[in-house]
Amino acid sequence: MTKRLRSRRDFGKIPQILAIPDLIEVQKRSFERFLQKDIPASKREDKGLQSAFNSIFPIVDYNEAATIEFVEYIIGKPKYDVGECIPKGITYASTLKIRVKLNLVGTEDAEIKKPAEIREEEVYLGELPLMTETGTFVINGTERVIVSQLHRSPGVFFSHEKVGGKVFHSARIIPMRGSWFDFEFDAKDSLFVRIDRRKKLPATIILKALNYTDEQILEMFYPIEEIKTKDGIAYRQLSDVLVGLKAAQSIYAPKTKELIVKEGSRITKAILKKIESSGIREIPMSKEELTGRVTLGDIIDPETGEVVLESNEEITPELADKILGLKSTTLRLLFIDGIHHLTSIRDTLLMDKVASTDEALIELYKKLRPGEPPTIADAKELFNGLFFNPKRYDLSSVGRLKLNTRLGLDILLETRILTDKDIIEILRYLLGLRAGRGEVDDIDHLGNRRVRAVGELLENQFRIGLVRMERAIKEKMALTELDTVMPHDLINAKPVIAVIKEFFGSSQLSQFMDQTNPLSEITHKRRLSALGPGGLTRERAGFEVRDVHPTHYGRICPVETPEGPNIGLITSLATYATVNEFGFIESPYRKVKNGFVTDNIDYLSAIQSEVFIIAQATSPIDAKGHLIGDTVSARAGGDFRIVTPNEVQYMDVSPKQIVSISASLIPFLENDDANRALMGSNMQRQAVPLLRTEAPIVGTGMEGITARDSGVTVIAKKSGTVESADASRIVVRHDDGVNIYNLIKFYRSNQATCVNQKPLVKAGESVKKGQVIADGPATEMGELALGKNVLVAFMPWEGYNFEDAIILSERLVKDDVFTSIHIEDFAIEARETKLGPEEITRDIPNIGEEALRNLDENGIIRIGAEVKPGDILVGKVTPKGETQLTPEEKLLRAIFGEKAEEVRENCLYVPPGIEGTVIDVKIFARKGVDKGDKTKNIEEENINRLQTDLEE
Repeated sequence: MTKRLRSRRDFGKIPQILAIPDLIEVQKRSFERFLQKDIPASKREDKGLQSAFNSIFPIVDYNEAATIEFVEYIIGKPKYDVGECIPKGITYASTLKIRVKLNLVGTEDAEIKKPAEIREEEVYLGELPLMTETGTFVINGTERVIVSQLHRSPGVFFSHEKVGGKVFHSARIIPMRGSWFDFEFDAKDSLFVRIDRRKKLPATIILKALNYTDEQILEMFYPIEEIKTKDGIAYRQLSDVLVGLKAAQSIYAPKTKELIVKEGSRITKAILKKIESSGIREIPMSKEELTGRVTLGDIIDPETGEVVLESNEEITPELADKILGLKSTTLRLLFIDGIHHLTSIRDTLLMDKVASTDEALIELYKKLRPGEPPTIADAKELFNGLFFNPKRYDLSSVGRLKLNTRLGLDILLETRILTDKDIIEILRYLLGLRAGRGEVDDIDHLGNRRVRAVGELLENQFRIGLVRMERAIKEKMALTELDTVMPHDLINAKPVIAVIKEFFGSSQLSQFMDQTNPLSEITHKRRLSALGPGGLTRERAGFEVRDVHPTHYGRICPVETPEGPNIGLITSLATYATVNEFGFIESPYRKVKNGFVTDNIDYLSAIQSEVFIIAQATSPIDAKGHLIGDTVSARAGGDFRIVTPNEVQYMDVSPKQIVSISASLIPFLENDDANRALMGSNMQRQAVPLLRTEAPIVGTGMEGITARDSGVTVIAKKSGTVESADASRIVVRHDDGVNIYNLIKFYRSNQATCVNQKPLVKAGESVKKGQVIADGPATEMGELALGKNVLVAFMPWEGYNFEDAIILSERLVKDDVFTSIHIEDFAIEARETKLGPEEITRDIPNIGEEALRNLDENGIIRIGAEVKPGDILVGKVTPKGETQLTPEEKLLRAIFGEKAEEVRENCLYVPPGIEGTVIDVKIFARKGVDKGDKTKNIEEENINRLQTDLEE
């Protein structure tokens, strides 16, 4: 084993129970789910790319004469690897092809008999950018990161707002894709619905459009009482609605004549049971009690057949007399007490003048398509298409899960459209809220916010592109003669590729990677943004959404966020946090049974963890694993409580799980002021990699993990023995052969800092799988090393260090303690012009030999030359048009031939403010262009290097 790896001593009192997960797993796992590259087509799940294709295909033409069916998609091998894409300025991508079937319907017509036909072929869709091993994308030669978005989860949300002292409750159904539904109360407590924030309609119109009658609607939302009239007296059946009401008259037990309830006394549950057990099945009802009640169903005089009272009509004193005067009849009355059961639905029905399902559909059509003449068929198609067609409306499995848990339903997660049951239960819950039952939702709760990672964002973009492609295919199918057509003639993939290119190139969530140091890379990949398409805007976001929420504990870092307009909108995942398949952030907890802390780990989301009592990681435990003391500080439902050890159900895994990677690198973080810790964790990302790195003397244990997962170090893929090691490559021999690790030397990062790898092993040393064998930028012995261990004094010194000024020892400058290397690249092109080709040459008119001293015979600067502003890097001449010659030019032409007058100098110079050493020269030539000697030499060197790798 190499001695070049530092072993850290851990002074922590709390042992590490759970290893820190792969820090860029969020990105990798999401993209793998999207691509399902190594899974056979038949076994691919309906998610990611597969789901996008399934949602569009089969495509049927307007005449239903042909259908295009999707069979599978095929991901090819990338043409270039990552190392080639960056210098060449191209995208690291692989080909995407789809195998489709064109099914032609046969005709049985006697004149033109056509058999059914299937034509199958592979169709090229374009290039799909691939994720590198470090969780980035190479787009046009630059490394980019797709930042995960934190957005409001699809599902149902109940809210309230106060207007003029009155509370107005509302419910909103948000799908992943499709129209929004809003239910709200007005000032008179009638219920209204808005579709896509348009004009409001009585909510009962939706129920009528779903084929419910007025009577069915009333029956769904109100308890029904059966009343029987006999000899001028009304008798009410015993039921639970009597609980809480006052007895109209005293009730005695029929056998014992014992008084059960006195007139005017309230009937409790116990009294109701007593009445039932005494054998009474109905109790008399006074005329006053009957007055003001509302009927369900028409009341008909059994003798004359005359309708005495219509359904949903209020009983007046006169009508009460009429009812009691009937010989014998049964009434069904709605139980509306104004406390638990409000008049809202009844009032809405009275306002709603729509009588049938067809009328309801026509009314909806008028509101959604104003100005168009409605027909019943069109109205039905529009309504069903808006909410009950999977192609146009998608709750997603997350939305269905949220609806089920919020409303207590058990509908299958595969049912991703709205159902009648959903709408009825939402209205029922909303009425309950108005009556004081239930709770409104907290939209900042992490149970109501979810993470859209790279895979889902890409899937949504693919869907947009495929929908555009589908439209174009259908139009082509209508215009093309289908007899000889093949699938590739119909499929034009341009819309799909355009959408993907636009997403990677200009989306708010596709960002130029912050590559200043390994920490800035890893933090960028773990970032969560509330901004972006479908998210919030800086101007609209209030204080609440930016604030730290109790559910962030162990999921989102409360410390790391930018200062300025994005504060709280851009956050970072906590150290141990993972994102589950539904996009909710989960945190790990240790299971606790009867005060005994086990090593079993459960990952819980914000909603799941709310119902448990969770102790902190710092809670004292004895040697046997039992919680010490009579009381323990714990969290329960967003509050802190003091509980007994036996009540504790879970315990935090580590004190580190609260904060992000950046904050966890700060030693003794708990002693810092929160604002300064925020600045510290942000400023660590700005540290440039130094010439001589030095890991901190006092670390937190996260340095090695951060360096490992950032991808800047070289890690042994297999255990073995180092055969050779030099500055540019390491060869490790193992049982199955050799692994060759080519090290990156003086490579320019996105932020112009220097990426350089240095070997940590020597020939003959044995290495183990997963061991760091070469350091990268800002790492030392496999650990993150952002700064230096310098001696600092907090003291005044002649006023020179006033406020934020620092006095620096001269030794720090002399010994290059804080020296860093920055790399700039400069490019020049030699093009074909109208007057002839431009030429890279050392023979430049009017330039002295002194200025050309560092150029080689081809006119290109030599590697190792030290250059200053104004020095020539590449000599280039450009042809110029015929002009009037001066006598001097005529003389030059006479002596040197035509060269001098034909061209002008157009060299690449070092810009002002830059000086340094040339470390590399790259020459790119298009195929078919004559290569210069320099290009051939470079190619030969590369071929020799690859040949050596192949031989080993």
